[in-house]
Amino acid sequence: MTRGRVVALDHGTRRIGIAVSDALGITAQPVGVIAAGPDFITELRRVMEGWDVDLIVVGLPIGLDGAEGTAAAQARAFAAEVEAATGHRTVLYDERFSTVVAERAMIAGGARRDRRRRSRDGVAAAVFLQDYLNGRR
Repeated sequence: MTRGRVVALDHGTRRIGIAVSDALGITAQPVGVIAAGPDFITELRRVMEGWDVDLIVVGLPIGLDGAEGTAAAQARAFAAEVEAATGHRTVLYDERFSTVVAERAMIAGGARRDRRRRSRDGVAAAVFLQDYLNGRR
């Protein structure tokens, strides 16, 4: 069991979605999106300030056949970079279907296309974070 909040990162080439658990590690909430690039770590530290983070979960894109491709290798490298830069332990977690589930949930909630596009990565991070949290119970 963790002692603090769990943060999820949905790594992409342009955007990184962020979600965070409640202090008890029961529920996940989307936080938003940070632009990928050289300032990402600085921005991530700013966003996480005051959260008492215990663990960072990075989405691992695995194919339907269970194979890992280029995106998975990039996610692994990204997770190592985040761990080294933040000092927080990182784990990789299967993110299959998280974007599809996020998109469908936002459509069901009546979100317009432009809002869905802006929020998708953060909501996808919350989807796989919630799955991760459920698996720990």
